[in-house]
Amino acid sequence: MSVRSELKSPGYEIFIGILSVISILNLVLALFITDQSLQTVLIVMNALFSAIFLGDFIFRLRTAPARGAYFFKHFGWADLLASLPFPQLKILRIFRLIRVFRLMRELGPRTIWRTLIRDRAGSALLVLLLMGILVLQFGSLLMLFIEQDAPGANITTASDALWYTMVTISTVGYGDQFPVTDAGRAWGSVIIIIGVGIFGTFTGYLANLFLAPRKGDRADAPEAPADQVKTSEPAETRPALEEGASLPGAAREDLRALLARSEANIADMRRLLA
Repeated sequence: MSVRSELKSPGYEIFIGILSVISILNLVLALFITDQSLQTVLIVMNALFSAIFLGDFIFRLRTAPARGAYFFKHFGWADLLASLPFPQLKILRIFRLIRVFRLMRELGPRTIWRTLIRDRAGSALLVLLLMGILVLQFGSLLMLFIEQDAPGANITTASDALWYTMVTISTVGYGDQFPVTDAGRAWGSVIIIIGVGIFGTFTGYLANLFLAPRKGDRADAPEAPADQVKTSEPAETRPALEEGASLPGAAREDLRALLARSEANIADMRRLLA
């Protein structure tokens, strides 16, 4: 069964679907979290999700074979409204989950798994992006929850928590923000380990992307003409023979002996044929 044109690669659709689930989960978290600083972290993350979803809408609209069909028939209007920074419209992000379910129904889990394995580099990149977003949100929330009321704490605002998490994930480690409690240090260690894994894998991905030879390079290389590979003589000796350059004395005597034997063999063959 052919996949509808508005559907993208399985890895990309699953990535967008998971982000949609997280953004909807944030709406539920906002109902139970009363602390203003924690609310600010959710607001910042929802703004990030809105930017990602707006880029996703533009990407789908530009690549759709029939833009009108995508916008009106395949819930493009819901993608646009859900990407706007209005809490009342974020529930429309559930339509992105419908695409994931339809993709799994049309392709099947086994085909999707084989596709993800075949495109390991692209799948790894999407996993890295997803892990980075998850650590940025939940790492900041938990670190701020642990540290903000501790004596001598310097991670007391949403800005502090987000900055600390971003600096730690990137393995830069300025040291201007740091946890002071045992629980905060333990959670910070987890963020450090995850950050090293993310950037180590990302570095390997970039190295493979820019340094590995392309699959079609060897196949596309032009073959040498047949008249250039007729002899096994070294390249440096062929021009000298063709131009009639003089040979060393020993080589000249060997050629004369070979020529004499060849002439004798030809004379014997002529006598046999006479």
